[in-house]
Amino acid sequence: MTDLLQLSNLETYYGPIMAIHGVSLSVAEGSITSVLGANGAGKTTVLKTISGAMEPLKGTVVLSGNEIQGVDPDVIARLGVAHIPEGREVFPFMSVEENLLMGAFSRTDPDIKSDVDLVFSYFPALTSLRATQAVKLSGGQQQMLAIGRGLMLRPKLMLLDEPSLGLSPKLVSEISEIILRLNKEQGVTILLVEQNTKKALEVAKRGYVMELGATVLEGDANALAKDSGLVHAYLGTTS
Repeated sequence: MTDLLQLSNLETYYGPIMAIHGVSLSVAEGSITSVLGANGAGKTTVLKTISGAMEPLKGTVVLSGNEIQGVDPDVIARLGVAHIPEGREVFPFMSVEENLLMGAFSRTDPDIKSDVDLVFSYFPALTSLRATQAVKLSGGQQQMLAIGRGLMLRPKLMLLDEPSLGLSPKLVSEISEIILRLNKEQGVTILLVEQNTKKALEVAKRGYVMELGATVLEGDANALAKDSGLVHAYLGTTS
């Protein structure tokens, strides 16, 4: 399987503080890859560096064979990278449908309307709320909207940051199922950042574990899920 994304020896800073150092990972085209780790491990910084929200001091980010580190976020989005950030960050006073249309900001093709309908087919709970302001949605509905907005880009690569955060177990299962369907049915390659180790390794093909800004463990997701001792050493839990 060809790698769609390759990170090599990344170092990214918040001011004088090194957030990630020496991070290297690859994401195979058409796959789901998970990045696991406790709070402060550097997972979110990795996604921000890929999407251009942060610029690395060292290292490379290669998408489809081209280096994109330091490129502006809107350009990276136009290259097909959709970043769904932690905390959803929907446009609160725009309607559900307006939020979705914002996801298609870079598109000029005639299929935008049909893609809005496609999003509603994946998230039927949003259909009756299409004219409702996003601020009035529940946390689960906002997460669905955020993923749907990312899908409107028609992405090659979707960066999902903690999609299960603050959701009930039932909604976590629903979101996990949607992630699998988007990967299988729409061919979207997904890099998933999660603290919910069990769910992340259930949907992923490959997994990486981060600690203190570095990747400390990697391997087949099924093998990592079964190796409770190794994962426990870095995450403190396997659930």
